[in-house]
Amino acid sequence: MNQVQQIVELVAGVLGEDVIGAYLHGSCVFGGLRPASDVDVLVVSRRRMDEQDRRALLGGLLRISGSRNKARPIELTVVVQSEVRPWRYPPTGDFLYGEWLRAAYEAGEVPQPEPMPDLALLITMTLTGDHPLTGPHPAQVLDPVPRADLVRASVAGIPGLLDDLDHDTRNVLLTFARIWTTLATGQITSKDAAASWVLARLPPEHRPALEHARQLYLNCPYSEENWSDALQAQVRPHVDHVLTEIDRLHDQPHGRKGHGLGATRMAAEFSQEPWQPNCPATS
Repeated sequence: MNQVQQIVELVAGVLGEDVIGAYLHGSCVFGGLRPASDVDVLVVSRRRMDEQDRRALLGGLLRISGSRNKARPIELTVVVQSEVRPWRYPPTGDFLYGEWLRAAYEAGEVPQPEPMPDLALLITMTLTGDHPLTGPHPAQVLDPVPRADLVRASVAGIPGLLDDLDHDTRNVLLTFARIWTTLATGQITSKDAAASWVLARLPPEHRPALEHARQLYLNCPYSEENWSDALQAQVRPHVDHVLTEIDRLHDQPHGRKGHGLGATRMAAEFSQEPWQPNCPATS
């Protein structure tokens, strides 16, 4: 059984007939899985889970997600249909599992309902990707997200991204590139496509850091990621330039400090031979 089938069976076993649909999104449907890509799944449910359901779903995901289980990391989000349709902002998510939160889960934390601005992006990607694992097409169960809310969600995590810049440089730079691309075009693209779009618009002195992040994304697992001192020195100037462009496109002015900008193939891919990384040089 491949990992996607495991996810579908786990969700069905916990939520049963309350599952309206489960949908692949993210790298699975936007350009293909890369060495460090998550398997991204959005589940639409008829009801909120009780505590027993939450613990059962969490326990199952801990067993099938991540390198310690010789599997890809899973990011699974559950939404209650009535809480996102009709659409309103900020949306509420019922459950979020991500491998970056494993330590908290193993310490006893259980995902609870909470506001999730990112759902605007996830729902838009789900509607665009149109890849149901179970249930009807997503357009039959989810409302489209207005562009204004897509912009709000795109920028809603920027302070948190800045906090993560030093220890998750690759993903932060790629996410900033995608924010700029989304604000400029109104579309959500793959991370590498967004990076290519941004690179074509950057002055030469601000390209190397993003070029390196893009090559890492395309070719390297996190365990083999390296940044030379020269590249690290270019990261913050690059970010400042990109944030200036994001500010310019956003409809409200924001200072660099304390941003009000708040700003994450199919089954056959999961049975392929292990990826043989071809990591880029670090200088």
